[in-house]
Amino acid sequence: MTHAATVHSLWTTAAAAPDKIPSPDIEYGQLSPTLIVLGAAIVGVLVEAFIPRRQRYVAQLFVSVVALAAAFAAVIGLAAGDYGTSKARIAAMGAIAVDGPALFLQGTILLVALVAVFTFAERRLDPVVHGNRVDSFAAQAAAVPGGDAEKAAVKAGFTTTEVFPLVLFAVGGMLVFPSANDLLTLFVALEVFSLPLYILCALARRQRALSQEAAVKYFLLGAFSSAFLLFGIALLYGYAGTVSYSGIADVVDGQVRNVTPALAGTMGNDALLLIGGAMVLMGLLFKIGAVPFHMWTPDVYQGAPTPVTGFMAAATKVAAFGALLRLLYVVLPGLRWDWRPVMWGVAIVTMLGGAIVAVTQTDVKRLLAYSSIAHAGFILAGVIATTPDGISSVLFYLAAYSFVTLGAFAVVTLVRDAGGEATHLSKWAGLGRRSPLVAAVFAVFLLAFAGIPLTSGFAGKFAVFKAAADGGAGALVVIGVISSAVAAFFYIRVIVLMFFSEPRTDGPSVAVPSPLTSSAIAIGVAVTLVLGVAPQYFLDLASQAGVFVR
Repeated sequence: MTHAATVHSLWTTAAAAPDKIPSPDIEYGQLSPTLIVLGAAIVGVLVEAFIPRRQRYVAQLFVSVVALAAAFAAVIGLAAGDYGTSKARIAAMGAIAVDGPALFLQGTILLVALVAVFTFAERRLDPVVHGNRVDSFAAQAAAVPGGDAEKAAVKAGFTTTEVFPLVLFAVGGMLVFPSANDLLTLFVALEVFSLPLYILCALARRQRALSQEAAVKYFLLGAFSSAFLLFGIALLYGYAGTVSYSGIADVVDGQVRNVTPALAGTMGNDALLLIGGAMVLMGLLFKIGAVPFHMWTPDVYQGAPTPVTGFMAAATKVAAFGALLRLLYVVLPGLRWDWRPVMWGVAIVTMLGGAIVAVTQTDVKRLLAYSSIAHAGFILAGVIATTPDGISSVLFYLAAYSFVTLGAFAVVTLVRDAGGEATHLSKWAGLGRRSPLVAAVFAVFLLAFAGIPLTSGFAGKFAVFKAAADGGAGALVVIGVISSAVAAFFYIRVIVLMFFSEPRTDGPSVAVPSPLTSSAIAIGVAVTLVLGVAPQYFLDLASQAGVFVR
């Protein structure tokens, strides 16, 4: 019997017994946060197609805010229904985990996205062009920078409202990423949230060529990282004969009951496991921005429109660290002795590299980019702890860090001169005398980044370093404290520059934002101070949410 005949006979027997094909069993309620966001993204695409151009901005903003708020409510509902603790389970035919870390990270991502959408919708900062209010995004994304088509689009008062559905698609991918329970779902989620980000990076209204260059760099390096991840998935599948997290973990631990001869052959081959695990890790470390996979970060953060930079810096880190935790704690706990030394090395060079290079930066956005690299190193210290405290400290740090980052980038959008945002540090001299409030708010964010007590940064760093020390990584904590001291130098240098330098006569002005950006900054300050002054409730919440479902 030939191969074709065999396949044909399989099809006919399957068709003859329809009750034998298991129908997929999807738990829509437990997947509702992701489904709401992706559904709203599709509605956003339809709004672009059918609603007149004048009304799109309001419609898109409404759809985005309602969807993110509804999805957050759904996450709260699932957490209240004990899906984070006693009812934690694997949903969607084994593809998605609904457990404490997943719900905590999804809630954080949704809140971050909601605040980020406010900064996306800001239209009071740039001067009015041809009688129309404009936002941070190109009037017509397809037009050549500086060309006639772009000038005509600006004159006609076009605005790129496609950014709202793009953000929703990115958020949808980010919600799946930390809760993915098999490697293929992980890869699909990575692509779903990366592709919209590549586009969003290229849409700046001012300095469009720089923005497009940033997007191309991000896209090319992102493609490399996706390739590494996919190749790693292939090797892990070759090793374990399955892509599900628990299946691979069982093979790694040697707990598989029915071993076929083919599986026995590959199970003995540790090269597949080690190289595959390393490649998947590389793909995730790229998204985190850990050294040596960090070279895209400063260029992309500087070139992308600032609202996009803030969203990307905050939300991508949360999603990527969630996926990294699940990979190391659920799939590869049996390889701990192999991956811990490697992650030690990565954490050390990331902390020191980010802090030392940041000292030399002269651009605010690049400075914040290198600071985000250093913070990735601090968070990795908590990942390395390999204890339940390690998980909860990382969750808390991510929640605290993301709002500080969003707030800081929102402040950067306010400081402007004739060419748009004034991001060169020399132009920030004397800002504290020109507009004390904006400078004071930025100083709060910088102090939180530096980890000064009574800010969320201190509570987060303390939790992560304590977990690392308890987990036997005391030397790592010493290096972390040293790099924190180096980092504190350049944060405080910016504060000194703002408050103790003479303002320049040709210096930038501070634009008065609409309530949208004001509320984004206010939320950032509030979260920073609340998590700094009274962190205990949120630390307890993170520790309750710190158990992965197997």
